This record gives sequence, C-alpha cells and structure tokens, in this order.
Amino acid sequence: MILVINTGSSSIKMALIEMPSGRMLAEGMAERLGEAEALLAWKADSGLLGSKLPGADHHSAMQHMLATLFAQVDRKGIRAVGHRVVHGGERFVAPTLLDAVAIAEIDAISHLAPLHNPANLIGIRAAMDALSEVPHIAVFDTAFHHTMPKHTSLYAVPYSWYSDYGVRRYGFHGTSHHFVATEAVRILGRDPTDCRLLTAHLGNGCSVAAVRNGLSVDTSMGLTPLEGLVMGTRSGDVDPGLHDFIARQSGMSLSEITEVLNRESGLLGISGLSNDMRTLLEAAEDGNGQAALAVDIFCYRLAKVVAGLAVALDRVDAIVFTGGIGEHAAEVRSATVRHLGLLGAELDEARNREHGRHSEGHIGTPGSLPLLVVATHEETMIARYAFELVAGMKVHA
Repeated sequence: MILVINTGSSSIKMALIEMPSGRMLAEGMAERLGEAEALLAWKADSGLLGSKLPGADHHSAMQHMLATLFAQVDRKGIRAVGHRVVHGGERFVAPTLLDAVAIAEIDAISHLAPLHNPANLIGIRAAMDALSEVPHIAVFDTAFHHTMPKHTSLYAVPYSWYSDYGVRRYGFHGTSHHFVATEAVRILGRDPTDCRLLTAHLGNGCSVAAVRNGLSVDTSMGLTPLEGLVMGTRSGDVDPGLHDFIARQSGMSLSEITEVLNRESGLLGISGLSNDMRTLLEAAEDGNGQAALAVDIFCYRLAKVVAGLAVALDRVDAIVFTGGIGEHAAEVRSATVRHLGLLGAELDEARNREHGRHSEGHIGTPGSLPLLVVATHEETMIARYAFELVAGMKVHA
C-alpha cells in the first residue's frame, strides 16, 4: 500500500492505493484548516467517516486523518508515502526520496511557489513525524516538464534573469499530463516511443502540454501557474504592461494587482458571477450574457493554445481532455473543437455528450483527428512513482 498526501494551504487530501494494481482503498480530505468549520471526511470500503475538527492546524489534522485511517487499515501494510510538491525548480526533475537535505532544498526554492511549496512542506513534516518508519517520496508538478528544450522553456528577457534568478518556464500539472498521456497511448494502441499528443488539463487551474514520445516538449504554464489559459480565477496570459498600466490608473501595488490576476480574474472576473464552469454554463443557458462571454473566451483561448502547441510536434496523433472541466463539460469540448478544424478535429456530438464513456474515451468522428476524454488520477500516478522508487525500479521521466 502507498499513502499519497497532497497538502494545500488550508486542506489535506489523502489516498491509500494498493500497488501495483492501482486499486483505491480509501480517500480522505481535511478542509478549512485553521477555521472553526474545519472538517474531516474519509471514504473507504467500510463506508463514509467524518468528523469536525474546529480550529485544527495541519499537524493535528494529519494526526486525526491518520488515526481514522489506521482504525480501518493496518499501518504496517503501508510501504511508502508519496507527497505532491508543486515546484521543484531545476533541482528536482524526478521523484525524490525525502531527507533533511532534500527538505531544505525544497524550502530554498519556495520563493518560486510561495503559495504552494510552504504548505506542501508542512504536510511533509507532519507526515514524517507520524510515519517515520517508512520512506517518504516527493513528486513534483514541474518535474514532467523538465524535458522541455531551452527554446521552449526560456523567456526573451535578459539571460542573466535565468542564470541568476531561475526565471524560465517550468510548467505545472505534470503528474496529470503524464498520467493521461500514458493512458491515451494505451487507448490508441500506439507505440509509446512514437506518439505525439496534446493534453489539456482543465479544472479550476488549466494547462495544455505538448507530449512527444512520452516527454513534455512544451506547455502553457510558465514560471508560475498564472501563465497560459483562462482559468477559474486566474487571468492566464495578459500584456506584461498591464501591471504598470493598472498601477498608474488605480494606485494598486504590484502585489495587489498580482493577487487580482490570481484570485479575482479568469472565469470569475469576466462573468462577475462564479469561477465554476457548471454555474456559468447554466447561467449562459438562462441568458446571462457575461457568463456566456466567459465561456466563449475560455474555449477560444483554449483552442488557440492547443493549436499553437501543435508547433512543438511534427504531427498530432490525438488531443486529450482531462480534469473536472475536460472530463465533464461537453459544451466546452464542443465549443473548443469547433475552432480546431485546421487540425482535422471533428466532434461526434453523441459520443461527446456521453463523455466517451461507451467508446473508450473517443469523442471524435471516424475521420477526425482522434479526440479523447481520459479521466486523470494524479494520486495513482504519485503512488506509481513512489512504488517504483521504493521497489528499486526505474522511474521513467
């Protein structure tokens, strides 16, 4: 059994996975940590378990979660713990066994992801205190993209910004892109060493990756997760001069503007209603013009980035949709594919409406460039990485 832990700023997600089968044994989540309304919920074979954790911090929530889990499962069966870490910089390009040195190095690059890495480290330290008898492995969101060549990963800014400060395009959602690319190769029956894919991870955060022969060669996110597509609350690409313009017009500080671009923009900012695509699709259907506009902008920008990233591949063998929106929003896939006729993409609307469930993920017409819906499971991929590492097997990039 591999225990997978994903620690956010106010939540902890856990999954207990049997390997190598990948069978999910239990899933748990503690949320609203630090608040009076903090909650813990576990889903296991024995049913649903929940409790209130008023005011719990990460350490106490971790203890409660593990105690609840170990009341159902023998802890001696856990072979390793896999931790999601958002940013690995240029130092961490593969799953890494955690020790004091590795933790210090992750801490040292926290300035690259100040909203994420410190929270990830809190979870790592708490879990290592509670489960000190097993190896702990860090799996980095950025690692899958370390194979991007410099002509796709560097910005056209002074080179010293890269050499001195590490300014470059790192990319994110790597674990998801890797998982669905592997699944797509299997579904297509392709040789994994000869397959070119465009994978679109669409949730509250969104990114597209160009994957050639199992390796990421370009992606839409950059130095931070703010670059690229329109997202739930993130703006995606904007004119770099926007910061100076808005600062002069509004008197806002640089950090205040960045906060707005991260938390008050995207679907939420355009619609003025919600960052949830389901809410916007319903509102658009009811005649809400701004909700409809938000969806239109989202789909157009998505198609534009997908088509642009095709340049990184000498051909495209399939476009893959994943994530909460990618897997469940048929309207978004339909509107996006309508912009992609130049790639030979044509949607089968019946298959699309059922999300490819009865056609092994396929939602394109017989003559179309293959279009797939593949459910992502980052926890399974993290468990796979951890299992291979502790079993002494090669972990593929």
